[in-house]
Amino acid sequence: MAIVHSSFYRFTPVADPAAFAAWLRDAAAGLGGGVVLVAAEGLSAAIAGEAEAVHAFEARLQEQPGFSGLHFKHNACERLPFSRLKVSVKREIVAFGVPGVSGDATDTHVSPQRWRELLADPDTVVIDNRNSFEFQLGRFRGAIDPGVAHFRDFPAYVEAHRDAWQGKTVAMYCTGGIRCEKTAAWMQAQGLKVAQLDGGILNFLETFPDAAADWHGECYVFDKRIAIDAAARETGTTAEQVFTDPADAWRLNRARRLDPET
Repeated sequence: MAIVHSSFYRFTPVADPAAFAAWLRDAAAGLGGGVVLVAAEGLSAAIAGEAEAVHAFEARLQEQPGFSGLHFKHNACERLPFSRLKVSVKREIVAFGVPGVSGDATDTHVSPQRWRELLADPDTVVIDNRNSFEFQLGRFRGAIDPGVAHFRDFPAYVEAHRDAWQGKTVAMYCTGGIRCEKTAAWMQAQGLKVAQLDGGILNFLETFPDAAADWHGECYVFDKRIAIDAAARETGTTAEQVFTDPADAWRLNRARRLDPET
Protein backbone atom coordinates (compact mmCIF):
# COMPACT_ATOMS: atom_id res chain seq x y z
CA MET A 1 0.00 0.00 0.00
CA ALA A 2 1.55 3.31 -1.11
CA ILE A 3 0.99 6.02 1.50
CA VAL A 4 1.23 9.63 0.34
CA HIS A 5 1.49 12.74 2.51
CA SER A 6 0.13 15.89 0.87
CA SER A 7 0.41 19.44 2.22
CA PHE A 8 -1.11 22.55 0.68
CA TYR A 9 -2.67 25.92 1.41
CA ARG A 10 -4.49 28.72 -0.33
CA PHE A 11 -5.31 32.27 0.74
CA THR A 12 -8.71 32.89 -0.81
CA PRO A 13 -11.98 34.26 0.62
CA VAL A 14 -14.17 31.58 2.18
CA ALA A 15 -17.69 32.93 2.63
CA ASP A 16 -18.87 30.26 5.09
CA PRO A 17 -15.91 28.53 6.81
CA ALA A 18 -18.15 26.22 8.88
CA ALA A 19 -20.00 24.96 5.80
CA PHE A 20 -16.73 24.49 3.92
CA ALA A 21 -15.29 22.57 6.87
CA ALA A 22 -18.31 20.25 6.79
CA TRP A 23 -17.77 19.66 3.07
CA LEU A 24 -14.09 18.90 3.68
CA ARG A 25 -14.91 16.33 6.38
CA ASP A 26 -17.19 14.55 3.94
CA ALA A 27 -14.79 14.78 0.99
CA ALA A 28 -11.84 13.54 3.04
CA ALA A 29 -13.67 10.66 4.70
CA GLY A 30 -11.72 8.07 2.69
CA LEU A 31 -8.30 9.36 3.72
CA GLY A 32 -6.04 8.03 6.43
CA GLY A 33 -6.13 11.25 8.46
CA GLY A 34 -4.80 14.76 8.52
CA VAL A 35 -5.02 18.25 9.98
CA VAL A 36 -7.06 20.85 8.11
CA LEU A 37 -7.56 24.48 9.11
CA VAL A 38 -10.29 26.64 7.58
CA ALA A 39 -10.80 30.37 8.06
CA ALA A 40 -12.39 33.25 6.22
CA GLU A 41 -8.94 33.92 4.70
CA GLY A 42 -8.51 30.43 3.23
CA LEU A 43 -7.34 26.87 3.85
CA SER A 44 -4.22 25.15 5.21
CA ALA A 45 -3.92 21.38 5.30
CA ALA A 46 -1.75 18.32 5.65
CA ILE A 47 -3.41 15.02 4.79
CA ALA A 48 -2.33 11.46 4.08
CA GLY A 49 -3.67 8.17 2.84
CA GLU A 50 -3.45 5.69 0.02
CA ALA A 51 -2.26 7.44 -3.11
CA GLU A 52 -5.50 6.88 -5.03
CA ALA A 53 -7.61 8.35 -2.22
CA VAL A 54 -5.32 11.37 -1.78
CA HIS A 55 -5.36 12.21 -5.48
CA ALA A 56 -9.15 11.78 -5.64
CA PHE A 57 -9.59 14.21 -2.74
CA GLU A 58 -7.23 16.72 -4.35
CA ALA A 59 -9.21 16.58 -7.57
CA ARG A 60 -12.50 17.22 -5.74
CA LEU A 61 -11.02 20.11 -3.78
CA GLN A 62 -9.78 21.84 -6.92
CA GLU A 63 -13.32 21.86 -8.25
CA GLN A 64 -14.35 24.15 -5.39
CA PRO A 65 -14.48 27.94 -6.10
CA GLY A 66 -11.12 29.57 -5.42
CA PHE A 67 -9.15 26.32 -5.16
CA SER A 68 -8.23 25.41 -8.73
CA GLY A 69 -4.54 24.97 -9.50
CA LEU A 70 -3.48 24.21 -5.94
CA HIS A 71 0.18 23.31 -5.37
CA PHE A 72 0.28 19.96 -3.56
CA LYS A 73 3.59 18.97 -1.98
CA HIS A 74 3.87 15.18 -1.83
CA ASN A 75 6.16 12.71 -0.14
CA ALA A 76 5.94 8.98 0.39
CA CYS A 77 5.44 7.55 3.88
CA GLU A 78 6.20 4.13 5.31
CA ARG A 79 3.17 4.38 7.61
CA LEU A 80 0.15 6.62 8.06
CA PRO A 81 1.47 9.84 9.64
CA PHE A 82 -1.89 10.77 11.23
CA SER A 83 -4.16 8.83 13.56
CA ARG A 84 -7.32 10.67 12.55
CA LEU A 85 -8.71 13.47 10.44
CA LYS A 86 -9.25 16.79 12.21
CA VAL A 87 -10.91 19.71 10.40
CA SER A 88 -11.06 22.93 12.43
CA VAL A 89 -12.48 26.40 11.83
CA LYS A 90 -10.09 29.14 13.00
CA ARG A 91 -9.92 32.92 12.97
CA GLU A 92 -6.77 32.69 10.80
CA ILE A 93 -5.11 29.75 9.04
CA VAL A 94 -1.78 31.08 10.31
CA ALA A 95 -1.56 33.56 13.19
CA PHE A 96 1.00 36.27 12.47
CA GLY A 97 0.23 38.60 15.36
CA VAL A 98 -0.09 41.80 13.30
CA PRO A 99 -3.71 42.81 12.59
CA GLY A 100 -4.75 43.37 8.99
CA VAL A 101 -1.92 41.43 7.32
CA SER A 102 -3.00 39.09 4.53
CA GLY A 103 -1.08 36.51 2.53
CA ASP A 104 -1.04 38.41 -0.74
CA ALA A 105 2.66 39.01 -1.52
CA THR A 106 2.60 36.87 -4.66
CA ASP A 107 5.49 38.69 -6.34
CA THR A 108 7.96 37.53 -3.68
CA HIS A 109 7.84 33.82 -4.57
CA VAL A 110 11.01 32.24 -5.97
CA SER A 111 11.43 28.73 -7.36
CA PRO A 112 13.66 26.13 -5.72
CA GLN A 113 16.09 26.66 -8.61
CA ARG A 114 16.25 30.42 -7.97
CA TRP A 115 16.53 29.72 -4.23
CA ARG A 116 19.77 27.86 -4.83
CA GLU A 117 21.15 30.91 -6.62
CA LEU A 118 20.16 33.17 -3.73
CA LEU A 119 21.90 30.90 -1.23
CA ALA A 120 25.16 31.48 -3.15
CA ASP A 121 24.71 35.28 -3.39
CA PRO A 122 26.67 37.26 -0.75
CA ASP A 123 24.02 40.00 -0.87
CA THR A 124 21.36 37.61 0.38
CA VAL A 125 20.31 37.37 4.02
CA VAL A 126 18.77 33.92 4.55
CA ILE A 127 16.21 33.86 7.36
CA ASP A 128 14.59 30.76 8.83
CA ASN A 129 10.97 31.74 9.39
CA ARG A 130 10.26 28.91 11.83
CA ASN A 131 10.57 28.41 15.55
CA SER A 132 14.03 27.94 17.00
CA PHE A 133 13.58 24.24 17.84
CA GLU A 134 12.95 23.57 14.14
CA PHE A 135 16.09 25.46 13.13
CA GLN A 136 18.19 23.45 15.59
CA LEU A 137 17.02 20.22 13.96
CA GLY A 138 17.86 21.30 10.39
CA ARG A 139 18.36 24.36 8.20
CA PHE A 140 19.52 25.68 4.84
CA ARG A 141 23.21 26.47 4.62
CA GLY A 142 24.00 29.99 5.75
CA ALA A 143 20.59 30.51 7.34
CA ILE A 144 20.09 32.70 10.39
CA ASP A 145 18.01 31.60 13.37
CA PRO A 146 15.87 34.54 14.56
CA GLY A 147 15.64 32.76 17.91
CA VAL A 148 11.86 33.06 18.23
CA ALA A 149 9.78 30.73 20.34
CA HIS A 150 6.54 31.52 18.48
CA PHE A 151 5.72 32.76 14.99
CA ARG A 152 4.03 35.83 16.48
CA ASP A 153 7.46 36.93 17.83
CA PHE A 154 8.93 37.24 14.33
CA PRO A 155 7.80 40.83 13.55
CA ALA A 156 9.81 42.21 16.48
CA TYR A 157 12.92 40.44 15.16
CA VAL A 158 12.44 41.95 11.70
CA GLU A 159 11.95 45.44 13.08
CA ALA A 160 15.18 45.15 15.08
CA HIS A 161 17.19 44.23 11.94
CA ARG A 162 15.33 46.14 9.22
CA ASP A 163 17.92 48.93 8.83
CA ALA A 164 20.83 46.46 8.54
CA TRP A 165 19.02 44.59 5.75
CA GLN A 166 18.44 47.57 3.48
CA GLY A 167 19.91 46.98 0.01
CA LYS A 168 20.02 43.20 0.48
CA THR A 169 17.60 40.46 -0.50
CA VAL A 170 15.97 38.94 2.56
CA ALA A 171 15.34 35.34 1.54
CA MET A 172 12.93 33.48 3.83
CA TYR A 173 11.76 29.94 4.11
CA CYS A 174 9.50 27.82 6.29
CA THR A 175 8.25 24.24 6.20
CA GLY A 176 5.54 24.46 3.55
CA GLY A 177 5.51 28.15 2.66
CA ILE A 178 2.46 29.42 4.51
CA ARG A 179 4.21 31.30 7.31
CA CYS A 180 6.25 33.21 4.74
CA GLU A 181 3.11 34.41 2.94
CA LYS A 182 2.01 36.78 5.68
CA THR A 183 5.55 37.68 6.70
CA ALA A 184 6.55 38.62 3.15
CA ALA A 185 3.54 40.89 2.65
CA TRP A 186 4.25 42.69 5.91
CA MET A 187 8.01 42.96 5.26
CA GLN A 188 7.42 44.48 1.85
CA ALA A 189 5.40 47.17 3.59
CA GLN A 190 8.48 47.81 5.75
CA GLY A 191 10.47 48.65 2.61
CA LEU A 192 12.45 45.42 2.42
CA LYS A 193 13.31 43.41 -0.69
CA VAL A 194 11.92 39.97 0.04
CA ALA A 195 12.16 36.53 -1.58
CA GLN A 196 10.28 33.53 -0.22
CA LEU A 197 10.94 29.92 -1.17
CA ASP A 198 7.84 28.79 -3.06
CA GLY A 199 6.37 25.75 -1.34
CA GLY A 200 8.93 25.94 1.45
CA ILE A 201 11.37 23.25 2.52
CA LEU A 202 9.03 20.44 1.46
CA ASN A 203 8.93 21.70 -2.12
CA PHE A 204 12.72 22.05 -2.21
CA LEU A 205 13.24 18.48 -0.98
CA GLU A 206 10.72 17.19 -3.52
CA THR A 207 12.41 19.11 -6.35
CA PHE A 208 16.07 18.15 -5.91
CA PRO A 209 17.50 14.61 -5.52
CA ASP A 210 20.66 16.32 -4.20
CA ALA A 211 18.82 18.58 -1.75
CA ALA A 212 21.32 17.62 0.96
CA ALA A 213 23.87 19.89 -0.74
CA ASP A 214 21.89 22.85 0.59
CA TRP A 215 19.64 21.42 3.30
CA HIS A 216 21.56 20.28 6.37
CA GLY A 217 19.96 18.07 8.99
CA GLU A 218 16.32 17.15 9.39
CA CYS A 219 13.02 18.93 8.79
CA TYR A 220 10.48 18.87 11.59
CA VAL A 221 7.03 17.79 10.41
CA PHE A 222 3.89 18.11 12.48
CA ASP A 223 2.78 14.48 12.43
CA LYS A 224 3.78 11.04 13.72
CA ARG A 225 6.98 10.98 11.70
CA ILE A 226 8.41 13.91 13.72
CA ALA A 227 11.22 14.56 11.21
CA ILE A 228 12.31 13.77 7.67
CA ASP A 229 15.73 13.90 6.02
CA ALA A 230 16.83 15.67 2.82
CA ALA A 231 15.33 12.79 0.80
CA ALA A 232 11.97 13.30 2.61
CA ARG A 233 12.33 9.97 4.47
CA GLU A 234 11.25 9.48 8.08
CA THR A 235 14.40 9.57 10.22
CA GLY A 236 13.44 7.84 13.45
CA THR A 237 14.06 10.98 15.50
CA THR A 238 11.70 11.06 18.47
CA ALA A 239 9.77 13.93 19.99
CA GLU A 240 11.80 13.46 23.18
CA GLN A 241 14.99 14.13 21.21
CA VAL A 242 13.54 17.29 19.67
CA PHE A 243 11.94 18.88 22.71
CA THR A 244 14.63 18.85 25.38
CA ASP A 245 13.96 22.36 26.73
CA PRO A 246 11.53 22.32 29.70
CA ALA A 247 9.83 25.36 28.12
CA ASP A 248 8.82 23.08 25.24
CA ALA A 249 7.04 20.55 27.46
CA TRP A 250 3.69 21.53 25.92
CA ARG A 251 5.09 20.88 22.45
CA LEU A 252 6.35 17.48 23.58
CA ASN A 253 2.92 16.58 24.94
CA ARG A 254 1.29 17.71 21.71
CA ALA A 255 3.68 15.60 19.65
CA ARG A 256 3.01 12.56 21.82
CA ARG A 257 -0.73 12.93 21.25
CA LEU A 258 -0.12 12.64 17.51
CA ASP A 259 0.82 9.00 17.95
CA PRO A 260 -1.37 7.49 20.71
CA GLU A 261 -0.25 3.97 19.81
CA THR A 262 3.30 4.58 21.11
